[in-house]
Amino acid sequence: MIKTIIFDLGNVLISFKPSEYFDKHKYPETIKAKILADIFGSKEWQMLDRGEITTPQAIDSIALKSTLKKEEITHIFNLRTDLIFPLDSNVRVLPALKKRGLKLYYLSNFPLDIFEEVRTGYYFFKYFNGGLISAEAKSAKPENRIYEILIERYSLLPEECLFIDDIEINVRKAETIGMKGLFTDGSLEISGEINKILSASSGS
Repeated sequence: MIKTIIFDLGNVLISFKPSEYFDKHKYPETIKAKILADIFGSKEWQMLDRGEITTPQAIDSIALKSTLKKEEITHIFNLRTDLIFPLDSNVRVLPALKKRGLKLYYLSNFPLDIFEEVRTGYYFFKYFNGGLISAEAKSAKPENRIYEILIERYSLLPEECLFIDDIEINVRKAETIGMKGLFTDGSLEISGEINKILSASSGS
C-alpha cells in the first residue's frame, strides 16, 4: 500500500522551460541556441546541480569557453527565478494528498542557491514532510545514491513509496529500488494518475 509520495520539482510542480521563456521574450534564435547550449547544457550547470561549484565559479568557467560575454552570462543566471513558476494545477494535489494521511517528500536535481529562493518563496513547501536536492546530496538523479540518501534520512520503505518525475530514466531508477513509479512527461494534470495508482494500491 502506498503511504508516501515523492515528487520531482522541475516540470512536475514547478515549470522550468528556458527555451519557451526565450521564445516568449523574442530572443533571436541564434542567441537562444547559444544560451541553451553554453549555459543550460554545460557541464558547469550539471556541477551546480551536484553542489560541486558555486554560481560565481560556474559563470567564470562558462565565460572562459563561451562567446557570450561574462556580463551576458551573469544576466542569464540572474534570470533563473524568472524562468520558473509553480504549476498550480499540479500543486493543488498536495493538500488533498496530505488530508488523506500520505507523507509527501521532494527529490529534485537543483542548484543550492536557487533552491533556497524557491523553498522560502513558494507556499506549497509547507505540505512536505521533508526532501532532498542534488546539490545537498552531492549526487543527482538517476544515480542510486541520491535515492538511497532520501530513503535513509526519512526511514522510508521503498515498497510503500510512489515516485513521480517528468524524466523517464529517473522513474525507472526508482522502480529498480522497489518504488512504484509515475512518469508524467511534463503533464499539467497529474492528479488523476496519482489517484488511480493510490486506488490500485489500496485495493479499492
